[in-house]
Amino acid sequence: MSPWSESPGAGDDQLTVAAEQGRICALATQGQRDLARLAASYPDLFPPKPFDAALFGNVAMAIAFGAPWCDAAQLRITNRAVLWGFAVDWLIDHEARSRDEIDRLAARCLAVADGAPPEAGDALGGFLAELRDELAVVPAFARHRDRWREEIRTVLDAMAREWDWKQHPDRLPDFEDYLDNAANLACTVVNAVHWIHTDDPATLAHLDALLAASDQVQRILRLVNDLGTYERDLRWGDLNALLLVPRADVEQRIAELVTEARKMLEPLRDSCPVQADYLARQIGFSSGFYRLTDFWGVP
Repeated sequence: MSPWSESPGAGDDQLTVAAEQGRICALATQGQRDLARLAASYPDLFPPKPFDAALFGNVAMAIAFGAPWCDAAQLRITNRAVLWGFAVDWLIDHEARSRDEIDRLAARCLAVADGAPPEAGDALGGFLAELRDELAVVPAFARHRDRWREEIRTVLDAMAREWDWKQHPDRLPDFEDYLDNAANLACTVVNAVHWIHTDDPATLAHLDALLAASDQVQRILRLVNDLGTYERDLRWGDLNALLLVPRADVEQRIAELVTEARKMLEPLRDSCPVQADYLARQIGFSSGFYRLTDFWGVP
């Protein structure tokens, strides 16, 4: 008798599920290797701590599980957009020493988004220019470039706002203001890149509704992230929802946001079901992932 027949739960359905999970993990491995190569070409932008191999793997795994119907080539720019967001977060949240420094960083990035070449020595701008040029090959970019630029501006503003809050620990924002600043997580800007790069007419026809739903998902992920990273945030001096309200309040708000997100996704399942599933899978993956770990390495 085959040993498979003796293994509990090893029926054909389990073999199929495991095979699909294995394929997704292989997709993530391909993405991780690409991110590692990319980071090696920008050594000053991606120091080994905290940008370790686990971070690259975690990013690629999240994207692969979010869009398992794509191949590695289709997810390459999405992975890279996530990594750009991590680089901005690190530079603003942990490396910047003045608001003027942050404002100059934001101005350089927006200039690149507008088509300017990166300034000499500006690794972050150089990385963004690579993303811009890869995205510009897609026909949809010409029509949706302004929306991509706006999402970049929103992320930069949100990260700068959080930096300001951290300078005054005696005057922290209230919980809802903090949640309204969830763009500092840089999820929707990545989704904008992903959807523009797909160049799919049905997706692009509903881009505004998808991005609105993405903003709702982003709020959920902000809070799920905070529940999973509270101890690390304390060590790093980062803000966290649990510094503002009790855990039970955060959990209740997540439940409310998930209910609202389901309502926003429901009509999208008729017009662009794959992208609705993509957003739902982001919630599911993060809910499981942050129970045990988070993306960042230890500095």
